Amino acid sequence: MKNTPSRRTSGSSLVMIIVNGEPMEWEEGMTVRDIIDGKRYVFPLLAVWVDHVPVPRDRFDDATVPDGSNVQIIHMISGG
Repeated sequence: MKNTPSRRTSGSSLVMIIVNGEPMEWEEGMTVRDIIDGKRYVFPLLAVWVDHVPVPRDRFDDATVPDGSNVQIIHMISGG
C-alpha cells in the first residue's frame, strides 16, 4: 500500500502528512510538538522520526515538519 502524504484536492489547499501510517492535516510551520499535541500523545518518553531522520527530544518544540512528510512517533516502555 502506497501512502500519498501530500495531496491537494480540487479547489482546496489541503496538504497532508502521514503520522504513524494515518493522514493528518499539515499546516505551515508545524512542529513535532504540534503533532504530539494534536494526536494527544501524553507518554513521557517518545521517539520521533521525520522522513526516517530521528528528532532529538530537545528539538520537539522547534523542529518543523515539511509538508508531505512521513512521521513516526513511538512511546518507549520500560520494564523488567
